[in-house]
Amino acid sequence: QVQLVESGGGLVQAGGSLRLSCAAFGRTFSIYALGWFRQAPGKEREFVAAIGWSGGSTSHSDSAKGRFTISRDNAKNTVYLQMNSLKPEDTAVYYCASSARTVVPGDREDRYDYWGQGTQVTVSS
Repeated sequence: QVQLVESGGGLVQAGGSLRLSCAAFGRTFSIYALGWFRQAPGKEREFVAAIGWSGGSTSHSDSAKGRFTISRDNAKNTVYLQMNSLKPEDTAVYYCASSARTVVPGDREDRYDYWGQGTQVTVSS
């Protein structure tokens, strides 16, 4: 199994920045890719970004492109989500997920195997 622990969420004003971290534990050798999703109150969970664990190929949702950047540190078994120019509509619980199926899981939730508990991001106007 893989355990994922997110951190770095908090309250920030619109236009500000946050960096989320997701540390992986356990059978990390089985990870092909890691992704970030988010769920706002009353809305479905949506894809934000994903990164291949070995090659580092990335994908970002349209809402994340140009503002959010996903990266990884293999030595620390950690993936990051740098979020800039935050907007109130970015307010959500952000979840980290790992895939042992493909290096390009993209926005397909069924391609992810393990999920973290989430970290709250609140952007005030």
